[in-house]
Formats: sequence, C-alpha cells, structure tokens
Amino acid sequence: MKTVHVDLGPRSYDVLIGRGLLDKTGALLQSKVGGPVAIISDNSVATLFAQRVEHQLVTLGLQPFRLTVPVGETSKSMEQMTGLLSQMAEKKVARSGTVIGLGGGVVGDLAGFVAASYLRGINFVQVPTTLLAMVDSSVGGKTGVNLPEGKNLVGAFYQPKIVIADLDTLKTLPANEFAAGMAEVIKYGAIKDKALFDRVASGVKPDDSDLDEIVEKCVAIKARIVEEDEFETKGQRALLNFGHTIGHAIEKATGYKTYLHGEAIALGMRAAAWLSVWQAGLPESEARQIEVALLTNHLPVTLKTEVDRAAILSALGNDKKVAADGQNRWVLLNKLGEAMSGHEVPIESVKKALAFLGVPVSSQK
Repeated sequence: MKTVHVDLGPRSYDVLIGRGLLDKTGALLQSKVGGPVAIISDNSVATLFAQRVEHQLVTLGLQPFRLTVPVGETSKSMEQMTGLLSQMAEKKVARSGTVIGLGGGVVGDLAGFVAASYLRGINFVQVPTTLLAMVDSSVGGKTGVNLPEGKNLVGAFYQPKIVIADLDTLKTLPANEFAAGMAEVIKYGAIKDKALFDRVASGVKPDDSDLDEIVEKCVAIKARIVEEDEFETKGQRALLNFGHTIGHAIEKATGYKTYLHGEAIALGMRAAAWLSVWQAGLPESEARQIEVALLTNHLPVTLKTEVDRAAILSALGNDKKVAADGQNRWVLLNKLGEAMSGHEVPIESVKKALAFLGVPVSSQK
C-alpha cells in the first residue's frame, strides 16, 4: 500500500493507494470516524461494493445505512442534494456521524457537499472506485453540485478524513470509464511531470503492475498543489484546470449527456494544447504528442459535428473560473511538464481552437 499525505494542518489526511483495500476499510477507518454512517453511492456501484464496506463498518460497531442516487452527472444537482440531506435528518444522524462517498467523481462531489452542509459539517471519507476519482476529484476537498447555468457553481471546500483508493475496483469499470480517468492522468504529466507523461503516453491498462505508482504520482502532484493553494486563491491550484475551461463548456453545451467528464476534458486538452502553441510558445511537436497520448489511451480528440459550437462559446461565460472582469483565464503549457495559469486568450483564438476540434488529427494542418 502506498500513502500520500496531504498536509493541511488540522485538515491533513492520508490518501491510501493499493489493492485489496476495500476489505480492510474497518481497520483503516478505526478511530477516524463515528456513527451512524451514511454510505452515499450510485445504484451501480452500491450493488458492486456497498455490502463489503457495510460489513467492515459493522465490525467497528458502527451503524451503516445506504443512500443511492442514479448513475451519471445529472445526479450532481440541488434536487439530489436536498433529498440526501432529508434522509440524513430522518435517520437522526448526529454531528459525530460520517458520510462515506463510495463511487466516482459525481458521488464524491455530491457526498462531500452533503457532509459539508449537514449540521454545518460532519466526518467525510472518500472511497473512490473510478480512476478519475482516485487521481483527481477525491483529493483536495472540492465538493459541490451543478446548476442549469453551469458546472460546479455551488459547493464548498471540505477535506475528507481519509481517502481509500482500492485499485481492484477499477477491474469493474467499462473501458470508456477507465479511459476517461486517463485524461486526468495525462493532464498531470502535461502540467508537472514530463516523465509521467512519457510513461502514460504509451497507454495504461487497469492491470498494469505500475498502476499504483502512476496513481501515487498523480495524487502527489495534486497534494503538493493543494497544500500550496488549498482554496484556489494564489493561482497555483488553477494549474489543475488545464483542458477544463473548454471541457466544462462542452459538457454544459451537450447537457452532460454526450461525453463523460474525462472525454470532455480530453477534447479540452487538445484545444488547450494548440492554444498553448499559439499563445504560450509550446512547440507544435509537443501539442501533437498530447494528441497521440489521448488517442493511445482511447480518448476522443475530434468534437462530434452535431455539437453546437456557439453553445460552447456561450457556456464559457458561465464557467466558475471566469475572472472579475468577465474574461476566462486559461492554463497553457510552455512545454510538456510546465504550465502557467492566468493567460488571457483572444476570442478569435478560442474559436480557432474549437474549429481545430472538428479536424481529425491525421488531416490537421
């Protein structure tokens, strides 16, 4: 088992990474949480894993109960949030109680916001079961839900007590879900670690013997950034948004139904790579390396023709990262492994990047 410590003073916690951890949940949580324990999951993940976690909690003398939401991004809503809070109140969960987010990024974000809001904050544990959640959304304390106007517009910074990432759960993921997680892995390499980028550019599979090392490196990169800029006020944490400005806009423009989050981020990274060429001096050869890495890991690089480009441009104005002057600030690469935040990009360049997403890699000029 590998451990990455996130040092945030009184809010510090460990991220545990390994195989077979789900059946050690009881021992790993001992003395860290109290009951009752609400296990928040989606309908699919709950069927696969909830009973095993419940059994572990019972061995600690805790009283677990299960709350489920439908699978998918649409569950990150105020409606689901309100329903979960009401069920917590019906169960008379006290301030000593705990919320466990068992699932992917949607579940983790939603469960974390429930934990942050209920009784103004109770114990929270992340048990991510997707690659994307393990390397990204379960670490750093961002929780929240979407509004019709945009993604993640309501939420709170709320750190978990511990993160337990059992790599064996990834064996149950559909291939496209694993690939979606690889978008975030590629992002970490692109912004901070050229050696990591080179490794994952050749492709990663759930049963790779070095998957624990890959996940550990991603988590460590995020942990160090979060330690420096926990509340995203200094600019460092914004580096994690490489590819997310256009990616989030694509999700919003398609009603969160056309692309998985990681797939939209992959498209956003291709666009951001070419914006980096035009605006930040990234060598064209390195932008092409990013495209190849995405393709090798079975991620989309060409935007479907039916997606409304005007709707994407409109959605950019509702991104939660828009600056006070109403303009987007972009994360761009100077070179692979080195990123800078705060770039202003002319709208004509953004339109050019969107047009680029309509061109297959093999035929781009």
